[in-house]
Parts: sequence; C-alpha cells; structure tokens
Amino acid sequence: MATNKSQHISQQFEKELQDIRSRVLAMGGLVEQQVSNAMEALVTGDAELARQVITDDEDVNKMDISIDEDCIQIIALRQPTASDLRLVTGILKTITDLERIGDEAVRIGRMALNLAEKDRPKKNYRELHALGQHVSGMLHNTLDAFARFDVDAALQVAHEDRQVDEEYEGIMRQLMTYMMEDPRTISRAIDMMWSARSLERIGDHSRNISQHIIYLVEGKDVRHLSAEKMEKVVKGNE
Repeated sequence: MATNKSQHISQQFEKELQDIRSRVLAMGGLVEQQVSNAMEALVTGDAELARQVITDDEDVNKMDISIDEDCIQIIALRQPTASDLRLVTGILKTITDLERIGDEAVRIGRMALNLAEKDRPKKNYRELHALGQHVSGMLHNTLDAFARFDVDAALQVAHEDRQVDEEYEGIMRQLMTYMMEDPRTISRAIDMMWSARSLERIGDHSRNISQHIIYLVEGKDVRHLSAEKMEKVVKGNE
C-alpha cells in the first residue's frame, strides 16, 4: 500500500514538472512573438502593432509570477532530489531571462512608436532588421533546446552571441557616423541605438537561457564562461 502511495506521489510530481515545462515554453512562445512584433513594428512603422507589444507584456509578467510561485511551492512541499531541484532552479532562472526579453521587446516597441513619427531612412532600418532576425533566431533555437533538453543546441546558441555582439558594435559605429555627418539624424539615430541595444540584450538573455539548459541537464555551472570554455567544460576537456 505504501509503495502504491509513493508511486502515485511520484507520478503526480512528474506531472507537475511537465506542466511547468509546458508553461515555460508557452511563455517563451509569447515572448518570441513579442520580439517578432516589435521588430515588424519598428521596420514598418506600424504604431498599432507597437502598442500591442507593450500590452502583451502584462500577460508575460503574469506567467512569470505564476510559474515562479509554483516552482517555489514545489521546492517547499516536494523536497525534490538533486536532478529535479536543478530542473526547478533552471526553470526559475529561465523565466527570469524570458521576462527580461519581454521587457526589451517593450523597449523596442516604444522606440518603434517614436520612429513611426519621424522620417524614415533610405535603408529603412535594414541593419536593425538583420540584427533582429539574428537575435530572433537565437531565441527560437534556445527555446527549442529547452524543449528537447539539447545541450549541443544550447552550446550553438552560446556561440552565436559573439556574432550578435559584432553586428551590434557595427551598427553603433555606423549610427555615430550618421550623427556626426548630419546632426538632423541625431534624434532618429538615438532611438535606433536604443533599439539595437535592446536586441543585443535579447541575445545575451538567450545565451543565458542556453547556460541554464546546460546546468539543468549536465549539472555544470557554465555562467561567466566564453562559448569555447563552456564547450570544453561540457565535453569534459576541462
């Protein structure tokens, strides 16, 4: 009888963990849509879509709080084993980064509203669009890695972050040049800079999530390490 009760509790616990994982992915999907909508609003000048990005942030915040509360309850009541505890703490860290990605999408949405009222450049924000696509790809891939607990895919996301940083630095140099050559572009260029900064931060948070995945799967803390160092630690070469 005790064995059956123990098995029932174990099955219920596993169901709770699976439910939370599914909700994390649902939150990730909403955040991913926020980023996509924010970039479309910026590039097309769609003020209504930009406002929708800002409105959607309330739902992201509610999901963050709900998942956080359930994770804390699991830790308090279930006293999970080491591997399950890693999963729960990894989820807690992941939703924090997802919520912050949502915040960055809101910032881009606000910049999109500002830019919609200004003259559009000849290149139509092509550089920001390219960076946005790269960062959106990182976010999508890291969520896919989370869904599959795929360490190799998580490592690939970490490697992508360096290229995002290089693209971001290139955009900042270009915008500085525009402002020096034509002071009339300063207001628009500043909004573009803030948008580029938010995109770079989304890349950072996507990399962070990839590190959380490695921790919850492998039990190895790879925070503050370069992508190359992370790979060595995961492969057991260091």
